[in-house]
Amino acid sequence: MIATVSFLPSYDAPLEQHKEYLRRCVPLMVKHNIPPDPINYAIWYEYVAGRNAQLMQELDALVRAKAPFDAATSLKLYKTYICHASVESFEKINAQLQRLVDQAAQAVSLTSERAAAAGDHLAERSQTLAAAAQQVGLQTILSEIIQETKQLAKTSEVLKTRLDETHKEMAQLRDELAQVREIAKIDALTGLLNRRAFDQALKAFVANPAAQKGCLVLLDLDHFKRINDTHGHLVGDKVLRYFSTLLQKYVAAHHHAARYGGEELAIIMPGTSLNEALTITEQIRSVMETSRLKHNGSLDALGKVTVSSGIAVRQSGDTSESLIDRADAALYRAKASGRNRIAVQEEP
Repeated sequence: MIATVSFLPSYDAPLEQHKEYLRRCVPLMVKHNIPPDPINYAIWYEYVAGRNAQLMQELDALVRAKAPFDAATSLKLYKTYICHASVESFEKINAQLQRLVDQAAQAVSLTSERAAAAGDHLAERSQTLAAAAQQVGLQTILSEIIQETKQLAKTSEVLKTRLDETHKEMAQLRDELAQVREIAKIDALTGLLNRRAFDQALKAFVANPAAQKGCLVLLDLDHFKRINDTHGHLVGDKVLRYFSTLLQKYVAAHHHAARYGGEELAIIMPGTSLNEALTITEQIRSVMETSRLKHNGSLDALGKVTVSSGIAVRQSGDTSESLIDRADAALYRAKASGRNRIAVQEEP
């Protein structure tokens, strides 16, 4: 039996309770200048209902930091705390359904074979009995039994055909789930891997004993907050998308480019030496520095936009955390040294 899985939260409180949550929720959203769209309302409904301690803590932290509740933040909170649908859950259910269909198909196939064999057996016996029987009715009864058995075999064949069709449909569903899984790895703004996919790729990278060399690069746009404050978040998003296209242009096919967080991007470089990593990172830095980005429909340039980077070389015994720490320390030194440059991890 397949367990019932719920992907959406349950809202089965009494009507008066819903009204009370509404009265408390709307003033909070107005106070913090939050658009009253369905996603934001669901988030703040959960907050006033007190049903999700982690969500409440994160919202309180955002309020204290006076962070903007933009669409990206809201969507992230909604996906993390409200909509718990996961590709893995769908895949588990699909696998369970597949096993059930396989088992049923085997059972029906066996039933069909047995029914056909029984029909043949009874037909032979009918001829023997017909020759020796003294009662005319006996042959009639046996003929009816044979006919019913043949009908059973025919019905089983029809059922088997339908199950085969279901089998094909589920195979198609499995392919669609694979596509969904790939889409779920992508950051919507940049088109790069998202943080979850980055974490998975980095974990696999450090766990692979066959990887004799490799690097992790962290890249961060310099003074990105100034761009957002001066030109607005929409322009900031366009700059970040352009930055992302440079990574996609210069990284190798076996590299993993990801949005690590905010304006910070990352590249996991399996099988890549430090010199190769420096060459790729310098190409990105150089092109970014010489690009003259402008507003859409405007001749006003945004000014020079630069990027700082930190590179860490994979070492024996590395974990995801240790590799990130060294790359992050290198990035910090690049920033502290004047920005628009690349720093490499310090030798232990």
